[in-house]
Amino acid sequence: QVHLAESGGGLVQPGGSLRLSCFASGSIFSTYTMAWYRQAPGKERELVADITSVGSTHYAGSVKSRCTISRDNAKNTVYLQMNSLRPEDTAVYYCNTGVYGVEYWGRGTLGTVSS
Repeated sequence: QVHLAESGGGLVQPGGSLRLSCFASGSIFSTYTMAWYRQAPGKERELVADITSVGSTHYAGSVKSRCTISRDNAKNTVYLQMNSLRPEDTAVYYCNTGVYGVEYWGRGTLGTVSS
């Protein structure tokens, strides 16, 4: 069983930044591939970025130049730094991982970009 807990969402103005965090339970966090997804109002959930156990990263095209995913294995935490935020980035952001074929999700954290 893996528990994921996101934090760091909030209200920011267009052009601002957010840094999301996700703490994952489990003693083998360093072996997990971790991902951030988001779901905007009225839209399907979509992958934002992921990071493998060795630190290889992948980003959705819509955020590639504006986001950085990173991890701190000593803290069992994965981060998503988002810059130059736009109103269309408004969404609930979810942390995700898969362990031994089982997929786990956090409850999400809401990021709202609005003036």
